[in-house]
Parts: sequence; C-alpha cells; structure tokens
Amino acid sequence: MSNSNNYDASNIQALEGLEAVRKRPGMYIGSTDIKGLHHLVWEVVDNSIDEHLAGYCDNIELFIHKDNSVTVKDNGRGIPVGIHEKLQKSALEVVMTVLHAGGKFDKDTYKVSGGLHGVGISVVNALSSKLIVEVHRDGNAYGQTYNQGVPEEPVKPIGEATGTGTYVTFWPNPDIFETTVIDAGTLVARLKELAYLNKGLSLIMTDEREITKDGSPKVYKFHSEGGLKEFVLYLDETKVPLIDEAIYVTGEKDNVIVEVAMHYNTGYTENILSFVNNIKTADGGTHVNGFRRAITREFKKYGDTNALFKKVSFELSGEDFREGLTAIVSVKVPEPQFKGQTKGELGNSEVTAIVSQLVGDALKIFLEENPRLAKTIVDKVILAATARNAARKAREMVQRKNVLTGGGLPGKLADCSSKDPAISEIYLVEGDSAGGTAKQGRDRKFQAILPLRGKILNVEKALEYKIYENEEIKNMFTALGVRIEEVDGERILNVEKLRYHKVIIMTDADVDGSHISTLILTFFFRYMNRLIKEGHIYIATPPLYLIKKGKNSVYCWNEKEREETVKNLAVGENDKAVKIQRYKGLGEMNAEQLWETTMDPDTRILKQVSIDDAVEADRIFSMLMGDEVPPRREFIEDNALYARVDA
Repeated sequence: MSNSNNYDASNIQALEGLEAVRKRPGMYIGSTDIKGLHHLVWEVVDNSIDEHLAGYCDNIELFIHKDNSVTVKDNGRGIPVGIHEKLQKSALEVVMTVLHAGGKFDKDTYKVSGGLHGVGISVVNALSSKLIVEVHRDGNAYGQTYNQGVPEEPVKPIGEATGTGTYVTFWPNPDIFETTVIDAGTLVARLKELAYLNKGLSLIMTDEREITKDGSPKVYKFHSEGGLKEFVLYLDETKVPLIDEAIYVTGEKDNVIVEVAMHYNTGYTENILSFVNNIKTADGGTHVNGFRRAITREFKKYGDTNALFKKVSFELSGEDFREGLTAIVSVKVPEPQFKGQTKGELGNSEVTAIVSQLVGDALKIFLEENPRLAKTIVDKVILAATARNAARKAREMVQRKNVLTGGGLPGKLADCSSKDPAISEIYLVEGDSAGGTAKQGRDRKFQAILPLRGKILNVEKALEYKIYENEEIKNMFTALGVRIEEVDGERILNVEKLRYHKVIIMTDADVDGSHISTLILTFFFRYMNRLIKEGHIYIATPPLYLIKKGKNSVYCWNEKEREETVKNLAVGENDKAVKIQRYKGLGEMNAEQLWETTMDPDTRILKQVSIDDAVEADRIFSMLMGDEVPPRREFIEDNALYARVDA
C-alpha cells in the first residue's frame, strides 16, 4: 500500500508538447461534445479567414468527407516552410506542433486576427487521430502527416504548385470526442455569417455524405458583396420594416475598425449581433456598450432639439430607443482582450468610446439628412416608452397582488411536496384532461403539474402590458416564482425564488400540440430567456405509437421505430397479429402509461432547450409566430421531414 503523504517531485507530471491538450481538451476547445468537435473546424477556417483579413485570400473551400474527416483549403500565402532559427525545424512543423506558435503575434504579419491565442491549428492536430497538411508557395507543394499530433517524418516537397495556399485535412479523434459526426447545418449557418462579415470572400462547402438527385455531393456556396447591409436585412426579412433602408456606419480610429449596420422594424424586441475580428461575441462587450450609448444619446438629442418628446410625461429609457432594432456591430481590434477562451465578451475599455463616437457621428448626419425617417423612428420610440410604462404598471399590479395575497399559487397548480428547487420539476401540460392524467401519474414528491387552457397568448404579436393580463401567463409567473424587475433602466428576470429547476413543456404530439409548444417557447424566449440560457427549460416527448402482439407491448417514438418494431414482432406470423395504436394526444394514455413513457426519470426522453444562435432563433420565432406567411410556409416545407422524424 502506498503512502499518500509521500508527495515529492515524482508526483509532478510535466506534460510536454501537445500531450497537455489531449489530457485536458476542454481547457482549449471548451468541451468534447459536438460543440468542441465543431470548434476544431472553426480553428482551421479562422486561420484562412485571417489570411483574408490580411488581404491575401479570397476563396475558402471546406469538404466534409464520408468518414467525417474535414478538409479546409484556402488560396492565402501558405504557412512558411523554411527552417525556424531557434527550433531548427520547419516553421510549418512548429506551427502544427507547438502551442502559442504562429504569425498571429507578429503585427506586421496580421494586423487583426480571430485566432489570437495562437493555439488553434496545433490544438486541432493534438485532438485528431490523423492530420495531413499541404502548403503551396514559391511554386512548390510541401506536405507533412501527423498521427495524434506526432509527425511521421519531416516536412518535404511533394511536387510543383501553380498557386499559393494551405490545405488541412484532419480526422477528429474518436477516443477524445463524444461524437465525430459533423453537423452540416451548424457549419452552413456559420459560413453564411462569415460571408456577410467578409464581403468579397467566397466560401464553398461540399458535404460528400449528402448526395443530390444527379448523384453529386451537396454543395453550399456563400458570397456577399453587400456585407453587413445585406446581413441585417436578411435577419429582418421575417419582420415588417419600419424604415425601408438599413443605416450603415463604417470608420476607423486608433487602428480599431468599426462597421455597423442597423435596421428598424415594427416589432417589440431588440436584436444585436456582435463580432470582434469575425469572432461572435455572444455576451457582447465594450463594442456593444458603445453602440447602445450612441443610439440613446443621438436619438434623444434629436428628439429634444426638435421638440418631439414634449408630450412624453415620463422618463425615457435606453431600451425604448432600441425597440424594434436589429443591428450588427463588427469591430476589428489589433489586440482584443476577451473574457475566457470562448471569446464571448470583449473587454477592451477603449473600444467603448471609439464605437460610441464613430456611430454617433454617422447617426447625427443620417438624422439631419433624413428627417422623415428620423421622425418615424422617434414616433416608434415614444410608442415603445408608452407601452413600457403601461407594462410596468400591469406587471407591478400582478406582482403586488401576489405579495398582498401571500404569494398565492394558481388554483390549477398541483404542487410537489419538495421545497428544494434543485430536485423539483413542473410540467406545463396542454389542457385540463391531460393535466388530470398527469396529476394521477406523477411522483408527488418532486413533480408539479400546471394545466394550461388551450393556446396561450401569442406574445410575438401582443403589446407587453396585454401579456400580464393573460391568465395562463400570470399563472406561469406565479407558479415559477420569478418576476421581472427594472435595474438601471433595463428589464431583468429575477430568478432568486425560482421554485423548480426543471420546467417541462408537455403537449400532444400532433400539429396543435406543436403549435402550443411553440407558443410557450416563444413566451420563454421573449420574457424568460434567462431560464433557457441557464438550462431550465425542457420538452417532454410522449410516444407516438403503442405496438402490441399478444402479451408484448412496445412504445415507439417515431416512424422508423414503429416500422422496425412491427417487422420484429411480425416475424413468422401474419402482420394482422400486430396491433398498432396511434396516440393522437396525451389524454389517450392512462396515468400509468404517461408515467412509464413520459414522466419517469428512468425511462422518459427529455429534450433540453438551448439556443446556440440567439439572433437566428429570433428570426425563426418571428417567422413562425409573425404575420408573414410565405417565409413560414417555406420553413415548414424545408423542415417537414425533420418534424416527422422528431415527432
């Protein structure tokens, strides 16, 4: 038996080279799930994008091969292959095998860069079972192959080359990643984004796993000449425009390049998409703060100067100026300071003033030159402020009533006995009938049931104060124990008294059930988004079929399962011996069946709701729940197959 107190030098592990990356991959790519898998792709693509930003690349090709390996090709300068003076090996090998090595630290080589940590391509190499790199430059092609980050042999010439560029093919290591199956949809969304952010750049993706009708692989092509102006109009295409044109701002100060496109619609929400050196900053940062400051300052100044706010009897808030605003804020910063490896928030304090000044100066000119559009936007601001004031009064009335009555819970709520939110869960159930069955079938210790009557209010089309008058929505607020408060002029969701850490939407597996589920999700997305971000929202998945033959009973959740089950049970017998029951609603199951299939933590299937792209989610919710029919029809047609499979 070893002595646990014998802690000396022999206990210290010195991980050399890329070994540290394989030991703790999450430190470098965030996770080893599908997000981490896609992170590998973006590290390679970002290197090619950096070549574009430096002015040397206008074409990037990406291939997903049948074995889920990935190739990225660009026509940039090609990674240098000469001997590195200090390490006495090819610079290409140094870049591929040494952490914090690369041209990103030399500001003469790259003025701005997304891959600022300098660990990108070497981390991809470390986390791949195999990687092949090929460089074209100076009329020659050079290559090197790596196995788990270790070179098979030195960099060597492999032929002649007519152009320049870098080609990287890698096989993600299945011993490291939970899955090695690349999701084409995720890549398509990001490549489309990159095309808008880098006007003039062509991005082409070929998915060899998907074969078209003519027998060739599926090819996606992205190219934008309009850049952010096209991007912001694309994001707003499902909404009714308030002004016809996008407001565009571009400028540079202290080596920080600022590019902004903004557009107003008749909706009630604000959507700001932000980037730093092409990296999406999901949590915003100093560049977004500067943009918001400029919007509030310039519109308020314009309204005051022209006496447009004289009839407003209450104080305007910053969010009033941003209601119905969709904007893209993109900055190029030589030495960005991000909070964490995920680069979710920009921290450079100097960027706030730079963005505020450049956007403010451009807005001032726009407002002076376009008085009609300026008046239209200011009128929208006044309506927003009036509605916000009415909503605040309605919200306070509901919340005050709850306090005065001792925080009384909704009469329809069948609460659980546990008072520990961490183990408690609430089912939001479609209709009183299914709610009654769920109450009988649940585990009363930790499962609460709140039946919702019919279809709740479509919050996408309703003014906010109307929402607090809706009985079903009031019941959800009081049952969950959350409240909306105003802090520094901004509305936040206070979740300190959240009573359940799992909020589960349970509706029928038919068209009406899907519609009700979407209405509820839209409400959470617009008014309780924090619950989604913190992982509290789930969707229950009741089975579609019960297949019986004699004493055998099998539940099936989709068509494929049904077909396979029927085939297996019908072996050696006539198919008529197999009975198929199609569940049209939750009410067709008894309490025991509902528990067994949909509510028992040991057997149920819960889908956690998460939002990887908040702006794209906003576009989809606006399309599904808004007034524009053609884009909704197109979306349903494009996704009908997936809807049937998931049902």
